[in-house]
Amino acid sequence: MRITLYDTTLRDGTQRAGLSLSVEDKRKIAQRLDELGVHYVEGGWPGSNPKDAEFFGRMADTPLRHARLAAFGSTRRPGVHASDDTGLAALLAADTPVVTLVGKSSVLHVERILETTRQENLAMITDSVAHCKRLDKEVIYDAEHFFDGYALDPDYALATVAAAAAGGADCVVLCDTNGGALPAAVEAAVRAAQARLATPLGIHTHNDAGLALANALAGIAAGCVHVQGTVNGYGERCGNLDLIPLIATLQLKLGYAPLPPDRLRRLTEVAHAVAAVGNLNVDPYARYVGRHAFTHKGGLHAAAVAKLASSYQHVDPAQVGNEMRVVVSELAGRGNVRLRAAALGLDLRDREMEADVVRRLKELESRGYQFEAAEGSFEMLLRRAAPDYAPPFEATGFLVTSETHGDRTTAQARIDVRVGDATWHGVADGRGPVNALDQAARQALRHEYPELAGLRLLDYKVRIVDEHLGTAAKPRVLIESAWDRERWTTVGCSENIIEASWQALSDAFELALTRRRERPRTGRATEVGREASDARATS
Repeated sequence: MRITLYDTTLRDGTQRAGLSLSVEDKRKIAQRLDELGVHYVEGGWPGSNPKDAEFFGRMADTPLRHARLAAFGSTRRPGVHASDDTGLAALLAADTPVVTLVGKSSVLHVERILETTRQENLAMITDSVAHCKRLDKEVIYDAEHFFDGYALDPDYALATVAAAAAGGADCVVLCDTNGGALPAAVEAAVRAAQARLATPLGIHTHNDAGLALANALAGIAAGCVHVQGTVNGYGERCGNLDLIPLIATLQLKLGYAPLPPDRLRRLTEVAHAVAAVGNLNVDPYARYVGRHAFTHKGGLHAAAVAKLASSYQHVDPAQVGNEMRVVVSELAGRGNVRLRAAALGLDLRDREMEADVVRRLKELESRGYQFEAAEGSFEMLLRRAAPDYAPPFEATGFLVTSETHGDRTTAQARIDVRVGDATWHGVADGRGPVNALDQAARQALRHEYPELAGLRLLDYKVRIVDEHLGTAAKPRVLIESAWDRERWTTVGCSENIIEASWQALSDAFELALTRRRERPRTGRATEVGREASDARATS
């Protein structure tokens, strides 16, 4: 059975609070969806706002190669002929090959919201669909609140979809608009509609009860051949059906082929690209495409996937364009450490060294450090475990002061560092104590390592480890650094926030210098740096 995919990110998805797309944003997303291979892209509601009308005008010069462009609108108003309805006129003016009409299926909405009669609502549906069909449009009819309406009055709900079929609808889509239906009820109602209609059926679900995917699959099992949803589940309230896991589940687990096989690997890329256009982050735990969808933290799990990846993964992440990751924490075993060391291009040499790293890792995490979000510091933990490792510098002491005069606050830092047999001193003012310490350390190290001038500190975050202790709690400091295209995150933890900040700063400096002196050996630094940056962004 062929399943057609109908994406409504550009209309229903933009009803998510906090998501706003420009006309150019919508055009970019439409092209991404077309490249992915969805069958329909719904561009918006041209009768509701000038932006959507402009989008359809722009799309006339940006034809889609695969998808059919749809415009969305409502059935005619009560008491108005379809040919005279201004909303239908605006919908048709978008000049799209497909129009999607939404109409009422629930007696509650017919009588209390539209404030019209049941019979007039049926006429509105049939008239509107027939009017669009006479103009050679493919018409998709969205039966709003169908499942709630079916629960209230099944005969009337079925009469509304029959009215759409009578008008010539090419597909009748059953909508769980409030997102509260249960899979068994969805399946029963779809079977009832299928028994009544010869027209192909579709399913449109919302996620208010966390059942959008389950309800969509129940609808497909009952005979729906068309599915509507959004990328990343964007939508009003708790969101719409997320097309990303739906596509992957249909294709990898149920034997359907909604996308050409080579397109499935683009799922992760598209999910992240659409989020970026919308100025949002993909949930790192999003099914199939999140950064941590295939991340292993427990030592037992890491040891198993090192031998057989499928032992703790339901699909191969490469099939959807993702990848397996292993992070380290107090739950880590030797397998986690070994895999992360290999990813960094480091050789732990023997099992005793692995065991030492694991012991040190668990000890530090018990004291409040967190290495899964600071892979730069974890790399330094690995490097320092080597018996022949020589640190490029050592801080022998520092002093940081802060003074306030009226509304003006200043900070100054002094630090002593030893490089080999030489001792260097640095003194600097800063906009704050951490900035002053950073500048003083650079001043002290510039004699031996002038290249540190190229190290940039991008982000600084503080977390409280034991919040119940109030101001006596340990701060955990995360610092993101960059050198050219390399990025990494380092961590420090101490009752003294300046000490915690220096630990993170010192790791950042030391990692930069250590990588610099072995540059010819490794080509992994940039990739690892990016991974560390991503880990920081999701912490």
